[in-house]
Amino acid sequence: MADSPESIVRRWFKEVWDDGREESIDLLMAPDAVAYGLPGGPIQGPTAFKPLFRMFRHALGDLSIEVVRTVTEGEVVAAQCHVSGQHSGAAFGGAPTGQPVDFWGIAIIRVEDGKIVEGWNCFDMLCMYQQIGWVA
Repeated sequence: MADSPESIVRRWFKEVWDDGREESIDLLMAPDAVAYGLPGGPIQGPTAFKPLFRMFRHALGDLSIEVVRTVTEGEVVAAQCHVSGQHSGAAFGGAPTGQPVDFWGIAIIRVEDGKIVEGWNCFDMLCMYQQIGWVA
């Protein structure tokens, strides 16, 4: 039995972001997938996505993205996400501050044949920048 779109999305956040398993990007993202709303976006495919993944995992070493709730309609899943971590690595245009971060976001993800094919992301990066002291 194939995984549901919701289970694919939950696996994505758990394996890729919480566990830091880069190999799961290739397993869960279609080769021609497109991600919108991310720094440097739109980003197309796993190869282009991996540098962004590495940058976030380096910048926020203990990164956790909890999927708080989902709403699914057919192949599309909306996921409300709670992001936390500590700014412990150089990224986002500056040196690490050691400050904790805690912010929210929403991802709307379309899944086909067990793989993510499109993602629209809206995460409160301004809140993160304020928490690390880069924006008042």
